[in-house]
Amino acid sequence: MDYNIGDIVKMKKPHPCGSKEWKIVNIGDLSTFECVKCGHLMSMNREKAMKAITKKID
Repeated sequence: MDYNIGDIVKMKKPHPCGSKEWKIVNIGDLSTFECVKCGHLMSMNREKAMKAITKKID
């Protein structure tokens, strides 16, 4: 599946604030995501990110 900067995706595990929705801030070998609920930034490698994402939210 193709993802673009600014897309909102749903992850398997929730953030401690309770949200499973993340906004894509940067895409590359190390992708960066921003929690939609609290604004926390998180980075993970591409392989781990592809396993963690369950779906793209329109």
